[in-house]
Amino acid sequence: MSREVDLDITGMTCASCSARIEKKLTRLDGVSAEVNLPLNSAHVVVESELTDADLTAAVEKAGYGATVKTTSASGPEIVDYDPRHLRPRFLGSLILAVPIVAVSMVMSWHFPGWQWIVAILALPVVTWGAWPFHSAAFKAARGRSTTMDTLVSVGIIVASLYSYITLGRAVIEGHGWQIPGDYHVWFEAAAAITVFLLIGKLTEDRAKNRATAALKALLGLGAKSASVLRDRSDGAREEVQVPIDELTVDDVFIVRPGEKIATDGEVIAGHSAIDQAMLTGESVPVEVGLGDSVTGATINTSGVLEVRATRVGSDTTLAAMADLVSRAQTGKPAVQRLADRISAVFVPIVFAISALTLLAWGLITGDWAMGLHAALTVLIIACPCALGLATPTALAVSSGRGAQLGILVSGPEALESTRSIDTVVLDKTGTLTTGVMSLQATQLSDEDFAVLARLESQSEHPVARAIVEAASTLGRSDADSRVEAQPVAQASAPQERSAASAVDDFENIPGGGLQATIDGAEVLAGRPDLLRERGIDVSFSTVDVPTGATIVALAIDSHFRGLTFVSDEIKAGAAEAISELHSLGINTVLLTGDNAQAAEVVAGKLAITEIRADVRPEGKIAVVNELQAQGQAVAMVGDGINDAAALAGADLGIAMGSGTDAAMAASDITMVRSDPRQIPQAIRLSRKTLGLIKGNLFWAFAYNTAAVPIAAFGLLSPMIAGAAMAFSSVFVVLNSLRLLRFR
Repeated sequence: MSREVDLDITGMTCASCSARIEKKLTRLDGVSAEVNLPLNSAHVVVESELTDADLTAAVEKAGYGATVKTTSASGPEIVDYDPRHLRPRFLGSLILAVPIVAVSMVMSWHFPGWQWIVAILALPVVTWGAWPFHSAAFKAARGRSTTMDTLVSVGIIVASLYSYITLGRAVIEGHGWQIPGDYHVWFEAAAAITVFLLIGKLTEDRAKNRATAALKALLGLGAKSASVLRDRSDGAREEVQVPIDELTVDDVFIVRPGEKIATDGEVIAGHSAIDQAMLTGESVPVEVGLGDSVTGATINTSGVLEVRATRVGSDTTLAAMADLVSRAQTGKPAVQRLADRISAVFVPIVFAISALTLLAWGLITGDWAMGLHAALTVLIIACPCALGLATPTALAVSSGRGAQLGILVSGPEALESTRSIDTVVLDKTGTLTTGVMSLQATQLSDEDFAVLARLESQSEHPVARAIVEAASTLGRSDADSRVEAQPVAQASAPQERSAASAVDDFENIPGGGLQATIDGAEVLAGRPDLLRERGIDVSFSTVDVPTGATIVALAIDSHFRGLTFVSDEIKAGAAEAISELHSLGINTVLLTGDNAQAAEVVAGKLAITEIRADVRPEGKIAVVNELQAQGQAVAMVGDGINDAAALAGADLGIAMGSGTDAAMAASDITMVRSDPRQIPQAIRLSRKTLGLIKGNLFWAFAYNTAAVPIAAFGLLSPMIAGAAMAFSSVFVVLNSLRLLRFR
């Protein structure tokens, strides 16, 4: 039995750190791990008897700290990167580095003994200021590994020690306090490198915070406390205000108008309208009453509700949404795994090149000082911080921006899938249409229509709601309606149902219809083909069917009684979404369980040329598999339980946020606002992210490949190398932050 563990990691500073930890974890029996640098976290899948303590011990052996990530009632804990511990080091180092560099670089300012003043000013910079790099390098060395910080630390230490040794040698040789100009010291290089790298660290931390800002905002939607009903010793019940983390399943809590619902639950008393706009984007409040489910973080707009908690902590809808974003930032696509493998061997190679540079200069030219100068520059210029930031920073910013736009991506693999998608298969009802159906016409008598409404009142399907609403309106407006119609009027308010409206042996036939026993009669309603499959003769002329309508056939005691026609409206952004998909070079297919005529009407309005209608749930996955067998990379978009299998089987599953939990669980991407325009938006965001990652990696690889030989030939000073290396990291971060402007 496999289990998943999320770890908070401390001490990571670069991609080599994450690669080292990942390697240590995956060497454990039955363990696979993905370590994320920006989030300082690891997602571990354990398929053995190993405990959490075994996992944290493995990380500690690598020289880093690890604790099991905590999850609160509002979802995963998001770490804030506090730059305040770096700010004093940066400011102090900057203040001291300015005179160090100025005096060292301006020849006219070389007063007698200037080297000693510079040496005194540089000491706190290369020790206290550069301590984050030294500490990280020490931790890596303790774990018998090398990281990018090893390059930085060694470079600063070598430059500083060489300079102090040079001053000592000058004193020993009798030059006293006035050091000759041919005794080179590199304090300015060590100080400037420290300042530039601290700028890079500060920029990285700010980028990490901005990248997770949308996730923190999402988690902030949840309530902080709940008014829970507790039993007193005298048998009475009282309200107790408790923190949200202390809620447990089956706790009953009160929600007053204007308050947020504390957690997912079921209404056990009261009636109200719930504003779900924060989670779904839907502006119209949803009416709820006895037995209805409510979602945590939504707002109660009117009546007082008593709610029994059904899901708390990490099981809630809000936590699941947050986990989607968090998981998207924790996983790694193939491009990042490649970068990690390269960075894991990059540092030893750089040390080898640096050593060869020193030996080549010393043995060939005899200029060991210049050799040390070139070797030091190689160490500094090669530090591949940009390589480590290229992918995770872009992923973090992309998933954060996606969350702001209402696009929740389950993982980076989903981002990669969008690159090859050439066909999008779309469900009709609830995806391209509003799903708010209305009655167009009926061939049924009042009595038969009342029976149909009583049957449909047991279902939450849009077609069922349209029929029930029509019957309810009829019941309110017609005082002389038959007795059979009265329960239909009551069906729209579940809490007011009477025994007269009881429906026995109710069964929901997936993708087909409904059946039950009503007043002793066997009632069956659904697609005409469903009735035919049950041996019922259903015959009608297509001329009688309103354009684009969904047909509901009714049979009572196996006798066909007539047809009812309902239809819904196309969503406002559907045409724009299809047009944009076509402009992206993507073929579209309409896949629906509805009749062909209704499908053709919708497809004609949206310019969709390929239609698959009258498809049952098991047929939807078959259609997806058929398209895949033809060599097409298929994305499936749906919102219902009957779409779940197709969503899971497609190369990319996209669920509408207004759909069922099963659909969202089976999908790779969830559209929170249920707006069709989010479909091409998600594809464009994913493609833009992948393109940006490739650009970042190209910059990082090209920079290091070109800069190392230049440094080895002595054509760069250590100070310029440090500035260039820091600039490459800042460039990658700023390049990734461009995604925040994505529209």
